[in-house]
Amino acid sequence: MPGRNGLDVLKELKQQRPKLPVLILSMHPEDQYAVRALKAGASGYLTKGSVEEKLVKAIKKILAGGKYVSSLLAEKMAFDLEQKTEKPLHETLSDREYQVMLLIGSGKTVSQIAEELSLSVKTIDTYRTRILEKMKMKTNAELMKYAIRNKLID
Repeated sequence: MPGRNGLDVLKELKQQRPKLPVLILSMHPEDQYAVRALKAGASGYLTKGSVEEKLVKAIKKILAGGKYVSSLLAEKMAFDLEQKTEKPLHETLSDREYQVMLLIGSGKTVSQIAEELSLSVKTIDTYRTRILEKMKMKTNAELMKYAIRNKLID
């Protein structure tokens, strides 16, 4: 899907078929993308490393009209609701900005990111500028430190 990510496709799919239940099966860890996927309209989220029993359980629950998240994600979401603090800075980013922030945080250059996402260097640079503004940072190094400190990248 050059130039698009799963969340973009999910949003488009939900516009066309709002009642269609969608289970996201992703290579990305739950703590990085699951909440964004659920907000975008997914009925559930699993990582590709999930055991077969979890996949079957998730499909059954979603087909019965429910939502599926792992117990770890449910606990994290409940904990986050209890917190009276402000949202972390990265949660203020759009899905695309978040994706670009993770790539910058992992050490990729604007040119590498543009190629990977099939977007222009200028577009990625615009995202980078917005990200830095929203996160009140000035350099890619600050973004990298933030991503590591908040365990957003490995």
